[in-house]
Formats: sequence, C-alpha cells, structure tokens
Amino acid sequence: MKSVKKLSIILGVVIIALLAASFSCSKKNIKLGLAAPLSGEQKRGGEDVLHGAQLAVDAWNAKGGVLGKPIVLVPADDKGDPDQALLVARQFTNKVDAVIGHYNSNCTLAAEPLYDKKKMLMITPSSTNPDVTDRGYLTVFRVCGRDDQQGKSAAKYVADNFPGAKVAVINDKSSYGQDLANEFLKNYEFLTKKQSVYYGTIERTGVDIPSTVRKLKETQPTVVYFGGLWPQGASLVKQMRQAGLMATFVSGDGCYDPEFIKQAGDAAEGCLVTFIPDQKTLPTAQAVVKEYEKKYGDLGPYSLYAYTAVTVALQGIKAAGTTNGVDVAHTLHKIEVDTPFGKMKFDAKGDPQQSPYVMWKVEAGKFVEVPMTPPAPTEKTEEAKDAK
Repeated sequence: MKSVKKLSIILGVVIIALLAASFSCSKKNIKLGLAAPLSGEQKRGGEDVLHGAQLAVDAWNAKGGVLGKPIVLVPADDKGDPDQALLVARQFTNKVDAVIGHYNSNCTLAAEPLYDKKKMLMITPSSTNPDVTDRGYLTVFRVCGRDDQQGKSAAKYVADNFPGAKVAVINDKSSYGQDLANEFLKNYEFLTKKQSVYYGTIERTGVDIPSTVRKLKETQPTVVYFGGLWPQGASLVKQMRQAGLMATFVSGDGCYDPEFIKQAGDAAEGCLVTFIPDQKTLPTAQAVVKEYEKKYGDLGPYSLYAYTAVTVALQGIKAAGTTNGVDVAHTLHKIEVDTPFGKMKFDAKGDPQQSPYVMWKVEAGKFVEVPMTPPAPTEKTEEAKDAK
C-alpha cells in the first residue's frame, strides 16, 4: 500500500513538471519587465533606462530573439517610490520572465525580497546601494558599481586635492543618499583623521534646504559632499551660491545628469561628481552608442547600463536554455557576458567584478572627466598658489 502511495506521489510530481515544461514551451514570447520612474521629477532618468533596454530588445529580436522566441519589454512606472515599486513587483509576478530594474536603490530594496521569494531574475542597471546584493539573494544582480566604491573614490579625491578642507556632509534620507554620504565620510575620516564640521539631511521635497544652507553658513565648510539625486543637489548648490557660500560641491552619480547643470545654472560650475569613465569612448560601446543617439538622442547616464542589463539577462537565458530564474542565476555566475562595457563577469554576490569610478567636473556648462589623482606640482602651479 505504501509503495502504491509512493508511486502516486512520484507520478504526480512528474506530471506537474511535464505540465510546467509544456507551459514554458507553449509561451509565444519572452517578457522582460522594466521598472523605473516613468513620471515625476525622475522621468528623464527612467526614460533613459527604458530607451536603453528597448534598444537591446530590438537588437536581439532582429537576430531572432532568444530560445526561438521574440522578446517583449513590459515597462512599469514605479514613480521612484518604494511602495509603488512593491506594487510593480507584484504586477510582474508570474507575468514576466525577468525584471530589468529597479532604477532607484530604495525601490530595488523594497521589491527584491518578493523577486527572491518568487525566484525571479532581477538585474538592476542603476541601484548602487551595497545592500542590493549584500543581502545574498541568488536571483538578484546589478551591472553598475556600488556606493562603497564611489564613496571611497570621492573621499580619496577630496583628501588628495583639498588638503586641510573643512568638510560638510549632507544626504537626502534615501537608502541611496544615506549610504553614499556615509561611505564618503567613513573613508574621508580614515584617510585624513579629520571629522566633518557638519552632518545634516534634507527631504526630497527640498522644503528644508534653506534651513540647511543657514546651518552650513554657520560652520563655513570649504567642501560640501551631498548624497542624493540631481533635483535636490541642483537646488542645494544654487541656494548655497545665492547665500554667498562658495564651498566646492561634491556628489555622486545621482547628480551626474545634464538636468543637474540645467537646473543649477551658473551655480553648477566647478561642481564635482563621481561616475564611470566616458562611456562614449569605450571601443566596445561604439556601435550601441551610435544606434542609441540615432534613435533617441543624447545618451543618458544609465542608458548603456540598461542595454547591458537586458544583454546579461538574455545571454543568461540563452546559455541556461530556460527562463527559470534559479537556473539562469546559476548560469550567470559561471559565464562571461559580452557587453558594451566589455566582458562582464559576476562575483558571488551578483556584482560585476570591475566597475571603476572617476571624477567629473562641470566646466563651461558640461561634465568634463578629470583625473582621480592630483597632478604633479609644476612651477606654474606653485606660482598660482603664491598669487592666491
């Protein structure tokens, strides 16, 4: 009797597996969910990601899709809000084969537990908070760098290029902004053995920026480091300048956006932000950049990353021979993927093994890449120093 019952259970499992395989094979296409802020003040960034992802999907479909099926991109607006991001994640459950996103770290952190529970592949093109991958979710990956990497890079640059600086640190209370600011401060204090003269926060609404600027004037910093996004960054530096505070403004990739310069106006001149080396000069990205600019215009900061996230997802599906999130994740940890950034391989956490940061400076209304290490002293430099 027990043997009959055991056989029935085995047959039941086999039937379920066969039905699942049949369903998988019967699907007419492969769907990729795209989660990003497609409305509100971050709409431009969300559209940059959407365009990059769509370009990659179009490129794969032109070559026959993957596993013999066309690919469909399913965009969803998470509004840059964690609660909305969780709603989007629920909408994607059992309806898409993988997720490209989310754009913001706080949205990714809110949604990824559900993706993990459902064993869905999720690849973010732009969420830099370390916790995104430090949580240890098998099916979660990112193709960009981490805040602990760029916070350390910025701290070294400030320590090397602004000896004796009085540093103030501000963040926008988001998971991204807080972590980036804290990583900068931790590394700066380690390198210089000096503490910040002021540490504060601002709301993403920006209503408390005037009071923050007044507090900054009281401490008179020579460098202000901001962890946050460009809308608040632009408003902060603009009000600093209006108040006569000429401290050097330093921030991260959240302010590496043409809109930061546009909104800050003349106040943006001389501001410093960390981001990766110029994407347009990468030999492996030339064809993609050309096609993107032809179709959508100027390349957005994370457009190429979105293209890469799609490429990684589809290459993983192709190599695994299935859309099963666990199988694809295991495969991605074993293979090397050709991307616009060159060959990409992932570490045990799901981070790319290499993701360098450099410093960019606003000069004449545009971002210009500058060396991360200080230039060697010259006679001219010393004369200029004496003149000051």
